[in-house]
Amino acid sequence: MIVSRQSRTTLAYIAPFCVYVASMGLERLSGIGGGWAYALRCSLTLAAILIFSRRTVSLTARNPISSAAAGLLVFILWVAPDQLWNIRHHWPFESAFTGAAVSSIPIDLRRNAAFLILRAGGSALLVPIIEELFWRAWLMRWLISGHIESVPLGTYGRLAFWVTAALFAAEHGPYWEVGLVAGIVYNWWMIRTRSLGDCILAHAVTNLALGLFVIGSGQWQYWL
Repeated sequence: MIVSRQSRTTLAYIAPFCVYVASMGLERLSGIGGGWAYALRCSLTLAAILIFSRRTVSLTARNPISSAAAGLLVFILWVAPDQLWNIRHHWPFESAFTGAAVSSIPIDLRRNAAFLILRAGGSALLVPIIEELFWRAWLMRWLISGHIESVPLGTYGRLAFWVTAALFAAEHGPYWEVGLVAGIVYNWWMIRTRSLGDCILAHAVTNLALGLFVIGSGQWQYWL
């Protein structure tokens, strides 16, 4: 079967994200979890990146300092509501629709150095790549035109901007409101820099800072 150029382009942007989400869903449906399940998820996702996306991913940041600062800003905005007002276990942040801010990580793995390194590494190195490929590099452009190759990275479209931000918020369940803020910041940063590498770096700094905060403070609810 011959795969069209447009299909190959689409796969490059969405395949790693779909593999990650599908493997996470299978873990929950099967009831299998733990360190080995997370390692398998990361391995499958990395394989999808190497197979489908290796020529699409750009890790070159044109504005590394500013991108890192944007990532730190999102981290601060992410944890500030709970640290200041302890709102997470109140409606509308905890419901049948959003779920609850309760970590799925077993107690024994919270003391497992190898797992913590793997989890922090996956969050900081893999997740930013797959999410920025999917949300900012593909969806924002696809909502402007189905032929995304005709839409330069960072092209602004009002509908594309807000739909992407809203769906990014929904992905984060009980953290939807800070997910919305993060989506707005990352969308704006893509428009400002027109650089996939800068958005990946900003997202990576956010996730790394959050991972270090979770491990250091023991507030595991941030790792759902």
